[in-house]
Amino acid sequence: MLIILGSVIAREDSFAEVLRLSQEHVSRSLQEPGCLRHEVLPDPDNARRLVFVEQWATADDLQRHFQVPASIAFARSVAALAADAPEMKIYEAREMAPPRPTAKPDGSS
Repeated sequence: MLIILGSVIAREDSFAEVLRLSQEHVSRSLQEPGCLRHEVLPDPDNARRLVFVEQWATADDLQRHFQVPASIAFARSVAALAADAPEMKIYEAREMAPPRPTAKPDGSS
């Protein structure tokens, strides 16, 4: 499984358009094979920054996503409206069970 964390900081005059484009991109991407999760979230510390969280089943699924003409157009449009270059990091991941607590609820061990 692949996890993508990305972000874009919109110019002051373009935030509404970047948000609109991002929401359309998320909706479209969720219909693609292998897209397990795709979200765009506002950054509570920066009103012009949007954060993307994606989860893809395989590297092939993600590669196909990057080749979709609408994805290419989205990336170009958002980059043109951004204050700085958008950021993206891709991580390989495997799901794990959460660790079990070792302390008792009253704080003793």
